[in-house]
Amino acid sequence: MIAKTKPKRKRIQVKEENCIGCKLCEVYCVASHSESKDLIRAFKKEFPRALSRVIVEENKPVTFALQCRHCEEPVCVSACITGAMSKDEKTGAVNHDAEKCVGCWMCIMVCPYGGIKRDKRDKKIASKCDLCIETGEAACVIKCPNDALEIKED
Repeated sequence: MIAKTKPKRKRIQVKEENCIGCKLCEVYCVASHSESKDLIRAFKKEFPRALSRVIVEENKPVTFALQCRHCEEPVCVSACITGAMSKDEKTGAVNHDAEKCVGCWMCIMVCPYGGIKRDKRDKKIASKCDLCIETGEAACVIKCPNDALEIKED
């Protein structure tokens, strides 16, 4: 019998000892999810502005970035009444399909990490970290000047 290997789960891990609360992860997340993908345009010309899918929590001297943990057993997926939240069996990423989302907020209520938010651009849908699937590289990780964020596979 051949043993089935479990796919590696990609997620962003925070190194809180390196985080200084600069919030550049938030800034570059907004730019990455903006229409233009341009930093200046995203903040000065696009309204409503794209939502940052990462939030820096601060309780000085401790600061750290908070976003979807892409849980191994995501409660948001089982709580979603429309199937808008799903887990990719190959990558382990927890995905959100905006077309299926009806804004019931069950995912927001059950997420133990506070990683899902209401999208300000379209108040009827939820929004969460998508690991920058469009580009294949998480903007918050790449742009963090202090290496406080890293992609982990486990």
